[in-house]
Amino acid sequence: MMRITFSILIISLLTLNFLSAQKWEVTEVSSLPKAVSNNAVVEGFIGNTPYVFSFGGLDETKKFSGIHLNSYRYNTVTKEVITIPDLPDTLGKVAAGASRIDDIIYIIGGYHVFSDGKELSSNKVHRYDIKNNKYLTDGAPIPVAIDDHVQVVWQNRLIYVITGWSDKTNVPNVQIYDPSADSWTVGTATPDNHEYKSFGASGAVVGNTIYYYGGAEYATQYPIQNKLRKGIIDPIDPSQITWSVSIPDREIVGYRMAATNIGNVIHWIGGSAVTYNYNGIAYNKSGGVPPINRAFSVSTYDDTKLNITSAPAPMDLRGIGSITTTVKYIIGGMLADQKVSNKIFRLDWK
Repeated sequence: MMRITFSILIISLLTLNFLSAQKWEVTEVSSLPKAVSNNAVVEGFIGNTPYVFSFGGLDETKKFSGIHLNSYRYNTVTKEVITIPDLPDTLGKVAAGASRIDDIIYIIGGYHVFSDGKELSSNKVHRYDIKNNKYLTDGAPIPVAIDDHVQVVWQNRLIYVITGWSDKTNVPNVQIYDPSADSWTVGTATPDNHEYKSFGASGAVVGNTIYYYGGAEYATQYPIQNKLRKGIIDPIDPSQITWSVSIPDREIVGYRMAATNIGNVIHWIGGSAVTYNYNGIAYNKSGGVPPINRAFSVSTYDDTKLNITSAPAPMDLRGIGSITTTVKYIIGGMLADQKVSNKIFRLDWK
């Protein structure tokens, strides 16, 4: 019996060592016609061919006038990039979210910036038909206009829009969109405090649990956050969510990271360790913000510990294309010296 137990222990240790040795291999594979950042990114499929899509964002000028509606499609097989129709809005926007359910992509929220510096959150739901490369009529407007929010899909059925910024402040709202009914439901709001309310956070759903991390707090100079929030969805009534918060590692912060999951492990990739305005300049007046070149993950089996690895990934990310369990794509973002990127990166978990 002791031999068997010892053997199991050895196997477990070897497995843990193997997992801890894994990391993201980041490879530049193509480029867009123009540089873009703070763009909504998501995957899509036509037959057996995987694509990655980019909607809206900010160009290399990093000025309000450089915020646009330009959109692109990248073929992961041929590496071809084509320009697809612009988002059907009247003003360019950044900080939207994009989610796919079957053959439709839903581009939700975002914000516009005007010449006087004022900002306006969007209540739009754009619906893009992947197979026919066209937009359908907009979906029902978001009850509370939102940007820089957490946006996740549950059971390939409902889109959860969680916290975020609405015109003048962070909000605790959880807004649930049902594409089949083109309608919104009010979900259990997060607690109305700065442990949960955030803009620039990101997350994913595993099973019936929402996980989101980091972001910025609504306070002087918008301090960055280091909190992991969990929301357990009631599968009988998906509008009912039980929220909790923890700090697995006080040193690990993150803003505008890409988030994805591999099985029961949630990964956050890229982003920054300082919050900043859309032009990449820190809210704390320290100047330009660099990307953190880091990834970290947490397992649903033990969400008290973070596994931290290096990853040469951009900051200013609003989504990731999830092609397979271990193959993901990032389009655009900001590189060192706040350079807006036209690069397309493939990320392999190895």
